Amino acid sequence: MPPSTPLPTIRRRRLGAELRRLRERADMSATEAGALLGATQSRISNIEAGRYGVSADRVRALARIYDCSDQALIEALAGMTGERKRGWWEEYRELLPASLLDLAEVEHHATAIRVSQVINIPGLLQTTDYARAIFREAVPELVPHEVEHRISHRIKRQAVLYRKTQPAYTAIIHEAALRMQFGGTAVTKSQLKHLLAMSERENITVVVIPFDGTSFPSAGHGIDCFRGTVPQLDTVLLDTAHNGTFIDASAQLDRCRLVLDRMESVALKPDLSRDLIHGIAQNV
Repeated sequence: MPPSTPLPTIRRRRLGAELRRLRERADMSATEAGALLGATQSRISNIEAGRYGVSADRVRALARIYDCSDQALIEALAGMTGERKRGWWEEYRELLPASLLDLAEVEHHATAIRVSQVINIPGLLQTTDYARAIFREAVPELVPHEVEHRISHRIKRQAVLYRKTQPAYTAIIHEAALRMQFGGTAVTKSQLKHLLAMSERENITVVVIPFDGTSFPSAGHGIDCFRGTVPQLDTVLLDTAHNGTFIDASAQLDRCRLVLDRMESVALKPDLSRDLIHGIAQNV
């Protein structure tokens, strides 16, 4: 039996989707684009689906064919090509849902990250014990080895905050998440102390929406916004209890940015947020 074809990564799928958007804006069919590029309609369709890789030169050629004059976008798309090295997350390919591998890949390439959480501490700021308590509450229930695989993956994801080219990271957390005692008193106190320590890092900003704050637009699910090298390449993850959904349509991105802006505007400033976290930790 021949080896199976590797699934396209989320980065390659996104590159293909952006090239498709450029073609559609040019009101050109895949057949027409292929003829001008010297390729078949099938080749264009497979590139747009992320099944085939494409070189930086071909990306630039397609941009010329599609009459795209946005040089920043063109170079950002060209920069998404040619990656041969497998990311560390690929070792979890047969162990975890594909969406978790996609999340690690998007985080790895983000130039900045902004997240909001109402019930939980954001994953990149969680301690091992807190993460374990969260995963043990999963529905349907995870068996022990699944819990440990998810914890291992989550802790490895956190390395993005410590690397040399670390992204700016902003966490907007509701006070409810600080008071939820996942794992019990000791785990909660340790988690809040860790959150305080992380908030002191130069690249990390933590702000808290207090119970007595004004209203804000949120359905209770988490929103993770990953900044690309240009705004058109931003990605948002809507983190619901059922599944995580990645979105990249322009109108949806604008809406999620606005929601995060509104949430951040009603949150306490970082120093007052630290004071509130410290006060809650002292009284757990």
